[in-house]
Amino acid sequence: MAESFQSDAAPARRLWLKRAAVVFGIWAFFAVLTATQVYIGLRSEGMNHSFGRLLAWQLSNWSIWALFTPVILRLGQRFPVTRATWPQRVLTHLCFCVLLAAVHAALHNYLTVLIRPWDEMTNERPLLDMFWGKLTSQLHISVLIYGTILGVGYAFNYYVKFREREARASQLESQLAQAQLHALKMQLHPHFLFNTLNGISGLVRDGSNKAAVQMIAGLSDLLRHTLDTEGQQEVPLRRELEFLELYLDIQQMRFPDRLRVQMEIAPETLDAEVPNLILQPLVENAIRHGIAPRAAPGTVGVRARRDERLLEIKVYDDGPGLRPNAPTGEGGGIGLANTRARLAQLYGAGHRFDVRDRPEGGVEATIVVPFRLSREQ
Repeated sequence: MAESFQSDAAPARRLWLKRAAVVFGIWAFFAVLTATQVYIGLRSEGMNHSFGRLLAWQLSNWSIWALFTPVILRLGQRFPVTRATWPQRVLTHLCFCVLLAAVHAALHNYLTVLIRPWDEMTNERPLLDMFWGKLTSQLHISVLIYGTILGVGYAFNYYVKFREREARASQLESQLAQAQLHALKMQLHPHFLFNTLNGISGLVRDGSNKAAVQMIAGLSDLLRHTLDTEGQQEVPLRRELEFLELYLDIQQMRFPDRLRVQMEIAPETLDAEVPNLILQPLVENAIRHGIAPRAAPGTVGVRARRDERLLEIKVYDDGPGLRPNAPTGEGGGIGLANTRARLAQLYGAGHRFDVRDRPEGGVEATIVVPFRLSREQ
């Protein structure tokens, strides 16, 4: 346990040291630049002061702002400036700026007396007079520096969030591609195709040519639907159900006397957005584990309803239920794992997904996501 804590703490400490080095490096650059400019300016006027003391003086001056930088960044996070709150927040940050400027003026004057950057310190004044003179003459510079640190902090945060959104979009695209690949593999599964083509052959032998043509068209539509929605993360529920019906039509050929389908879809949910190809893996799982292993007829159903700001979808069967060692609420399998990951990426903590035994028998998978109307209405 201690070794694990140390291994986790070491990278965090290195990251903190790197950030601190970058901050002090930036302010040290300004210190060297300012000290060099002052030294050259004084030499051009015939005054020869110690460059070492001038540099130490400027380093101490700018190091104060280096110490203030994390404080200002934290204040920026605690009091963010948004379009709705900017008048109040700008006033808040001005107050903090004046406070930090006063602390800076006091520390700067103390360090000036301590370091004595000039070879001859003339016209020395009481510290209080020096403090007031420094504060009033440099307040506009302090406001500029405070605002720059705040702006750079916001810009960096926006950049980080932008990269996170890019990474999240990339993960979603990868997961959608996996779902589409899984659907295609399901559709091209040898047993699935064999049973479908065998059923079509039987219809032809029986002279039911119209039914055979309809079944071929259904298989074609199923494949085409998968490819037509390529790249779409979310689709209206009605489109997801259209695809599901194509899939179930062919599965009912495979289990003509054993598969019953129940659909209880509230009309107000049809235009709600749902993840593309989210229901097919759940229905496939229900057929595979709830219908296929037994000889008796069974039911697979889908329910959808709106619960205020939430959309709830249930996929269920009346089969034997979960295995005794299956973790409750954490349905296994690649299809379910991919479903869980996609929902987490799309909705974060704003969703719920669980797979549980039904009290009346069978298994029920429940998806709860925010209710949002699709733009494809």
